[in-house]
Amino acid sequence: MRHFPAFLDLHGRAALVLGEGEAAEIKAGLLARAGAVLHRAARFGGELPEGCAVAIGAGAPEGELQALSALCRARGVPVNIVDRPALCSFVMPAIVDRAPITIGISTGGAAPVLARLVRARIEAVLPPALGRLAALADRFKGAVRAALPDVAARRRFLDAVLGGPVADLAVAGREAEAERGFAAALAGAEARPAGVVHLVGAGPGAADLLTLRALRLLGEADVVVHDRLVGEGVLDLARRDAERIYVGKSRANHCLPQEGINDLLVRLAREGKRVVRLKGGDPFVFGRGGEEMAACRAAGVACEVVPGVTAALACGAATGIPLTHRDHARAVTFATGHTREGRLDLDFAALARPRQTLAIYMGVSTLPALRDGLLAAGMAPATPAALVESGGLEAQRVLRGTLDELVRAAPAWHAGGPVMILVGSVTAGAEAAGEVAAARVPAPGAAC
Repeated sequence: MRHFPAFLDLHGRAALVLGEGEAAEIKAGLLARAGAVLHRAARFGGELPEGCAVAIGAGAPEGELQALSALCRARGVPVNIVDRPALCSFVMPAIVDRAPITIGISTGGAAPVLARLVRARIEAVLPPALGRLAALADRFKGAVRAALPDVAARRRFLDAVLGGPVADLAVAGREAEAERGFAAALAGAEARPAGVVHLVGAGPGAADLLTLRALRLLGEADVVVHDRLVGEGVLDLARRDAERIYVGKSRANHCLPQEGINDLLVRLAREGKRVVRLKGGDPFVFGRGGEEMAACRAAGVACEVVPGVTAALACGAATGIPLTHRDHARAVTFATGHTREGRLDLDFAALARPRQTLAIYMGVSTLPALRDGLLAAGMAPATPAALVESGGLEAQRVLRGTLDELVRAAPAWHAGGPVMILVGSVTAGAEAAGEVAAARVPAPGAAC
């Protein structure tokens, strides 16, 4: 974030506009709408910024604009020189005005036209009378705080009432009915709501692969309990004041044992909190989500599961490798490469059957044992395969080859990210346009 967004209270305060022309008039109009006392000047003078809360320059000679910028910066007065980001200490955003709701959109001066296009899209979505809803909430603010001293209870009540029928009445201008509905909802609100746990799939780590339900729940959560594979871009979508608890797990290195995670989820929910248990991929695909759901239900805690894009689907899509194809694979099998009591607990005979694709999670460290088990069950050593590291992310890397070749090359190639192993003839197709950087294992003796 290059610029920190903030909203200035300029009501009754002096604001300088230096220059003439259309841009200066537009900026002066915006300042006047905010209640500022305008000081207009066509030419620069050293006394101009004195006592001003903000200064804007447009349509004046270049030297005077530079002088205004330097003087304001020296005196700590916020200054904006229109279309000159280098001379600005703050950026004027494109504005969506639904007073008392104000939305500012900025590109940091890089593309003001784009900011206006984004504003137009937001304008089309938000009802013009949305400010009535904010005014209604403001009138009930004191009553809500008195009736619901618990922060989680208050937030949950407001989430419901500001997104339901009461909101529709307020926006429609039926203010008396909206007030009665708000008061009735407040009278029936629980001072301490029951907590809930949402097991949410975060997908492969890319924020734009989240489901809409996952996005909504992140915005409502009091606490986010997350794994190692959840990307920062996804976590940034959570409410700013939500508590974040890291319980990351990697092979043979558990930040918190599974039983401890189960107990944590139950405890947080019993405190009346809305908990999002954010898990990489899908909660029910090698994510131990079933165990966490069972623990919640055994404790009498409400639990909901929100599916996510599992790694096999993300890796296949990102690399152009179809998991099923009528000419190659009529089935796809998900398996884990984790060992149980020191050995792979897999049905290799079933995995080695022809005309299917294998998607093997967490198997890069046990790849030799996987190869040996598959070959012993009848799979050909030359079966095509691919390793996909950090699939669906900017750091994605792909290595193609046969099973034997990948076993030989994987230790030196693996950079430490999560790896999906895809096995089957679907991996031998021509590289998709998005996989131009894929590597192939060099033939023995070939120059590297």
